[in-house]
Amino acid sequence: MTQIQLSHGGGGEETNSLIHDLFYRHFSNDILLAAEDAAVLEVNGRIAFTTDSFTVNPIFFNGGNIGKLAVAGTVNDLAMMGAEPLYLSASFIIEEGLLFDDLERIVKAMAEELEQSEAKIVCGDTKVVPRGAVDKLFINTSGIGEIRKEGISAHALLEGHSIIVSGDVGRHGTAILMEREGLGISGELQSDCATLWPAVQALIDVDISISAMRDATRGGLSAVLNEWAVQSSVCLEIEEKQIPVEDAVQGICELFGFEALDLANEGTFILAVPPEDAPKALEVLHRLDITCHAAVIGEVSMKKPGKVILHSAYGSSRYLDLPKGELLPRIC
Repeated sequence: MTQIQLSHGGGGEETNSLIHDLFYRHFSNDILLAAEDAAVLEVNGRIAFTTDSFTVNPIFFNGGNIGKLAVAGTVNDLAMMGAEPLYLSASFIIEEGLLFDDLERIVKAMAEELEQSEAKIVCGDTKVVPRGAVDKLFINTSGIGEIRKEGISAHALLEGHSIIVSGDVGRHGTAILMEREGLGISGELQSDCATLWPAVQALIDVDISISAMRDATRGGLSAVLNEWAVQSSVCLEIEEKQIPVEDAVQGICELFGFEALDLANEGTFILAVPPEDAPKALEVLHRLDITCHAAVIGEVSMKKPGKVILHSAYGSSRYLDLPKGELLPRIC
């Protein structure tokens, strides 16, 4: 099998072949194929700009791979600010010896995921480093999006706002754990890795009044809720029984001593809306496969500003704190 060699990052014939025969073939668009030192872009209004690096281990997992994750993760960060994803960069740091076929699978997954938002990869970079300098492949992606909905902010939550989660929680972190440990007890459990722009666009199209949005990646639902409580100086009161958690995720969490609300998601977001908009928002989200399990899980109050209160199904309550330490390193 063909392997990536150091010469593929050397700037010569092999590099040229890698760029033209692999990256240009799958990411083809006029801006990228111009092959300039920088992409010249067109936008009409205010933009959002984000960047992220992906080091997930393993690079292939049930429900996706590092390439799909890189595109979805960056597109989702733009979407959470009400921005339509337009342009991405993609930089690859490749370990010498990586199978070319594996790299092509990853690049093809990136191209397929781009179709979900119609964003384009318009510039990039490739470096090949000696064996052991990185673990197989690291990808950095940056993204630019045009703001379609103004005023979305973690500082905008108000008393009475409804808190909605777009789907079940903890699935990506659990899928990575099972893949990494090779325990074979997760059944058909897959990462929720997915592009969220179609769901956000649907909400914008019907003029839902969105106060805040955040994709619940590292730190999961717990991290997002705690950050919002502090940034808006409000209390978030959450009904535990309303939070969707797959049985397989809950079982694995009980086995390993994890909290599903702390585990990462890569296709689930949290939404804060005025209470009168919550039914309409749910109606819109339930029409889409990626958000068909969306649910109202709580509301904003002023009971304990800066805190998240989790109400159990049994009538008891406790503070839901920020996750501590690194529960599962290299999950994205």
